[in-house]
Order: sequence, then C-alpha cells, then structure tokens
Amino acid sequence: MYLKRLKDLREDADLKQFTIASLLGITRQQYSLYETGKRDIPAEYIKILAKFYGTSCDYILEMTNEQKAYK
Repeated sequence: MYLKRLKDLREDADLKQFTIASLLGITRQQYSLYETGKRDIPAEYIKILAKFYGTSCDYILEMTNEQKAYK
C-alpha cells in the first residue's frame, strides 16, 4: 500500500513528520493520519510530495517500482 512508500520516502530522506507537514501546510497530526491510513491523502499533496522527493506520483501510489521521476 502506498502508505509505506510515504513513510519510506520520508525516512530515507531523514525527515520528521513535522517537516513534511510544514511543507504541505498542515499539522504533524494530520500528516500522521495520512501515513497510518486513517485518512486518504489528497491528490494535490501526492503531487507536492512527488516533486519534493524527485519521484513520480505513480511510484508513491505503487503503480510502478521505478523511483526516478518521469522526464
């Protein structure tokens, strides 16, 4: 499930939930709900995160295993 990818990308970048929440303009608690699957993450946030991590929305959503962003 894509929730694991969200957490893995964040941890691979050595970032805290607070940092990502700030990037998205939300609280850490709200972001935590997305990572744990208690709330669905909006598509606009997935787009922001894909750009931030240098990957694709498809990678975050587990539609591909290719982590590099599309050209």
